[in-house]
Amino acid sequence: MPSGLSSPRSRPPGFADLGERSAFVAGQRVGRARRRRRRRPSGRLLRAAGGLLLVAGGLVALGAGTRWLLTTPRFAVAAVEVRGASRVPAEQILAAAGIEPGASIFRVDTGGVVGRVEALPEIRRADLVRELPNRVVITVEERRPFTLVHAGRLHWLDEEGRLLGASPEAVAPAVPVISGLSEEELQSMRTAPGPKARAAIALIRALLRSGSGLTAEISEIDMSRRDGPVLYTVDGVEVRLGAEEWEERLARLEGVLAQVATQDVRAVDLRFRDQVVLQRGGAR
Repeated sequence: MPSGLSSPRSRPPGFADLGERSAFVAGQRVGRARRRRRRRPSGRLLRAAGGLLLVAGGLVALGAGTRWLLTTPRFAVAAVEVRGASRVPAEQILAAAGIEPGASIFRVDTGGVVGRVEALPEIRRADLVRELPNRVVITVEERRPFTLVHAGRLHWLDEEGRLLGASPEAVAPAVPVISGLSEEELQSMRTAPGPKARAAIALIRALLRSGSGLTAEISEIDMSRRDGPVLYTVDGVEVRLGAEEWEERLARLEGVLAQVATQDVRAVDLRFRDQVVLQRGGAR
């Protein structure tokens, strides 16, 4: 049998693997054709975009809500109440506050209202509270009258030296009345106490600290003298106190007045150290 023939039982001859790399291409790298892929947005970018949309939506909603709050009649000021006032009329406080009825309660300038009310001479402190939906409450603390200033007519003065206004009726304060202040000084004391007023109040406090009955014996403190205040007792005795060392001189004054109570003494001079000068009635 010719050698070129094969029987059905014999194995077929092997075929060369045409896909095997030859020695010429064994060291070469044959790349595959790259497919162009569409890049999908990353999760971080999507989240950022979503956050921006939420912020923008929130701002739009906030703006709409703010416009509604400022324009709705539900929050329009319907009433302004004044609390704590006894000497100052409520109408005067309301006029100074300047709150327009019907304005949005959220547009009320708290600082501006408080500042205008506290500018009133009789008001020491003010506070403003919004009571939703439509009520504003102004609470004030009035300055307390301390003594009277005599300048043509009687004016109340608080313990800080601020002028509170004229006294509508004759009264007898528990401490001496202050006199000897000019009209210009009185006008300035509506906003800030002057030096003479502060000195007179300091002298009154020294009298009160003495703890004696001397305060009740002094009816007036005259601040017009250059060499210091002059006191007048309820019996008409003039006391020259000087401009300093009031505590020590007041302590001496109590004893002097007790000694001369039965004598005809017109004036007492305590301006000299360790010496009391008396001027008797009828002396010139």
